[in-house]
Amino acid sequence: MDLLNRVRNLAVRLVDGERALRTWLIASLICNMGIIVTGAVVRVTGSGLGCPTWPQCHEGSYVPHGAYGVHEYIEFGNRLLTFVLILAALGAFLAAWRNRGLNSKLWWLTLGIGIGIPLQGVIGGITVLTRLNPYVVALHLLLSVALVVLCTWSVMLARGAARDAVGMPGRFFAIATFVAAMVCIWLGTIVTGAGPHAGDLDAVRNGLEIESVARIHALSAWATTIGSVVCVVWFRRSRHAHATRAAWALLATCLLQGVIGYVQYFLGLPVVVVVAHLLGLTLVTVAAAWLLFSNSKDQVSSGSIAMARNSSAR
Repeated sequence: MDLLNRVRNLAVRLVDGERALRTWLIASLICNMGIIVTGAVVRVTGSGLGCPTWPQCHEGSYVPHGAYGVHEYIEFGNRLLTFVLILAALGAFLAAWRNRGLNSKLWWLTLGIGIGIPLQGVIGGITVLTRLNPYVVALHLLLSVALVVLCTWSVMLARGAARDAVGMPGRFFAIATFVAAMVCIWLGTIVTGAGPHAGDLDAVRNGLEIESVARIHALSAWATTIGSVVCVVWFRRSRHAHATRAAWALLATCLLQGVIGYVQYFLGLPVVVVVAHLLGLTLVTVAAAWLLFSNSKDQVSSGSIAMARNSSAR
């Protein structure tokens, strides 16, 4: 009984307090960003079918047995990371429940993130069972992007990040730029589906001409960059400090991602640069979400914010 009490007290301490809440939420965000990068490693090393079945790694075995060499260990390692994501999401959910209360906005957000992670595992299994169908692979990535957006929002809520009241024009610019970023990421999955890094030598491609879809993807990237510039100028002139910082962050990540994208295109998609491009994608996603949630159309008084926080804490 004494041991059970100790375990219970330890569990409570791990999720008790605002600092624990923020730590779990940041950990969940980092893990969801990381799984995108490790997924890229699986793809560029041709390890997508290193474990050729799912949920088992091989028929009759949940763990690799060496028949496919290093590829199965890379793929199996990526599968194991799902449990790390589940642990981080569970900690974030319990911390939100304990510190902000049942039915708070953070409680619902962390619940959604927690549900999304096993769903992501199921879609990952479908990608294996469909022999890396490029459209299913794209869905696998896009769900991770959605989870990163939600994780970013949850971190901002936990930190009590202020939202600038930017009026209708400013809010329109922020939403349009966020949408452009998401469309750009989606088009990037179409380019990937037409490219050489399929995750396995025998995986089918989507049949599109890669140079054409790459140009369309580049145009969407330029649209996102232009939108970021518009947001920087508009928010800076109207003296919305929080929204301006978020817009600068998105502009910086767009420029960095653009440089990486053009380098990988002109160098023939070297694997290291492709992985760097996926890392850049996670940074763009966080910055785009930060921009979206850094502002609102209407003014919210500081007193209302404080009341909302106190209500959530109770």
